[in-house]
Amino acid sequence: MDGRVKNPLEDWLAGLGRIALLTREAFASLLTFKLAWKDFMYQLYFIGVKSQAVVLITGAFTGMVLTTQTYFQFHKVKMDTASLAVTGVSMCDELGAVLAGLMVAGRVGAAIAAEIGTMRVTEQIDALRTLATHPVDYLVVPRLLAMLVAMPILTVECIALGIGAGYFVGTYLLNIDPVFLWYNMVKYTKDVDMVIGTSKAVVFGGIVAIVGCYKGMNCGEGAEGVGRATTEAVVYSSITILISNFFLTLLLSWLLGIL
Repeated sequence: MDGRVKNPLEDWLAGLGRIALLTREAFASLLTFKLAWKDFMYQLYFIGVKSQAVVLITGAFTGMVLTTQTYFQFHKVKMDTASLAVTGVSMCDELGAVLAGLMVAGRVGAAIAAEIGTMRVTEQIDALRTLATHPVDYLVVPRLLAMLVAMPILTVECIALGIGAGYFVGTYLLNIDPVFLWYNMVKYTKDVDMVIGTSKAVVFGGIVAIVGCYKGMNCGEGAEGVGRATTEAVVYSSITILISNFFLTLLLSWLLGIL
């Protein structure tokens, strides 16, 4: 103890710098193909396959409620058949990637932080260094690459099921003409909307992986430290996704010529 009072801003900036260094090191290692393929395949299964249920349920009911609420407003001005178009654009541009990112952050981000945090507390990370195995190569890179691959796929599934569920609700529950409902959705949902959504998904996947690994590798001692790291991984990942989503929307819209 040096008797200094901790400065929250200084601690936050120092943590931001450490995350930046970890990100640089992870991508540098990724570009050298120092990858344990067995670990990568397991993480791809754990992140992609086992997250499908929660992502698909979220996407389906979001598409259903979005179509229903849009119909309630559009019905007042006789624009019923445009209800699914709003759902399609919203799911492709924003909701698909954001909801998938938040669900994966809650499920996978917590698991990553808890697993690596436990390894740190039990000194397994120090043992890796003793065996001349770099922790970033062994722990971070497989999770990061698996997240970058799985998140766009999960997002596309979330979007597809959301639109499909919205179409079902619009056709069978709200009695909207199915032909014009689908025609308007296809007409107003452009390819660029899917590009924006999947591009965001890649960034969100990287955020969840990096934050989860960072919190796990820098957690405090004991069970309390692991628990705090797990909670912070989910909270920080979710907040970062929501904040970055705004700036990504502006950037991608400008790059793709929408603005």
